[in-house]
Amino acid sequence: MIVLGVVIAGLFLAYPWLIADDFYGRMGADVLLAAIGASAWNILGGYAGQISVGHAVFFGIGAYLPLLVFTHLGAPPVAGVLLAVLISLGLAVVIGLPTFRLHGHYFSMATIAVAELIRIAISNWDYVGAATGLMGPAVARTWLDLSFRSPIPYYYLFLAVLACLLLLTWHLQRSRMGYYWRAIRAGERPARSLGVRVARYKLYALLLSAAFTSLAGSLYSLMVGFIDPESGFGILRSVEMIIIAALGGAGTLFGPLLGAVILIPLQTVTNSLFGGGGSGLTYILYGGIIVILARFEPGGLLDLWRRASQRWSRRREPVAVRHAA
Repeated sequence: MIVLGVVIAGLFLAYPWLIADDFYGRMGADVLLAAIGASAWNILGGYAGQISVGHAVFFGIGAYLPLLVFTHLGAPPVAGVLLAVLISLGLAVVIGLPTFRLHGHYFSMATIAVAELIRIAISNWDYVGAATGLMGPAVARTWLDLSFRSPIPYYYLFLAVLACLLLLTWHLQRSRMGYYWRAIRAGERPARSLGVRVARYKLYALLLSAAFTSLAGSLYSLMVGFIDPESGFGILRSVEMIIIAALGGAGTLFGPLLGAVILIPLQTVTNSLFGGGGSGLTYILYGGIIVILARFEPGGLLDLWRRASQRWSRRREPVAVRHAA
């Protein structure tokens, strides 16, 4: 496993130089950005079992604040990243305290409602660009603007953020907090009976998830240089995070990354082949994946691989015993 991990890490590091094309370089950056968002959602939805369908609200805040800082203060957009994280943390507390009293699909419906209310408010607020949105700097003034012609700097920036997020997630899943989250996912009443402070640890998961989702939104707007209510707060943004995590395996460390590696190229290919009509195919693609996962493989591709490996090992054991005899 260590050798496989080193090989995969080496491939990601070498990817921009193995495929020296801006189109595929941008696609690689999109894959890493989607993996950051899905991994952030995975902390709350995968490990703690709280299925939020309104995570676009944190992504949108992270995307808007850097461009707001540039538009109204003339400061480098990167100056708004920390402010976006802080606002997302505050909003996570405001959202989490009442909604965590709900369970199952009621919690999911509440998160959708909050995200849609904020999207509508942003769409009608002139200070943040209303439905038109906001633009970043057309030409880089200093390196702090993080405005590059090539996708390679963005690729390595996103790769560094993803590596930090995965390392943090790996540490947390092996810690006491990680065990508490899995206990909560298995059942809140049994977890509470064992002394787990359910509300507190669900809030911890939401805070961590909101912070990194906001960071993903900031990275998105820094790369694209534009944001509007639909691309920042649209429900498709939340659905994308869920689908990517579920496709690879929610509640696993590398599941969101695997899902992003599969789904984002598919989405990019459909959009490039069919032009503007490709955006409609994205909904069809997401809907089809939801149906297939719900019906055949709710544990995702990593769970499928694990079960297939176990079957293969059991089949090989009798053969090994006969050869030994």
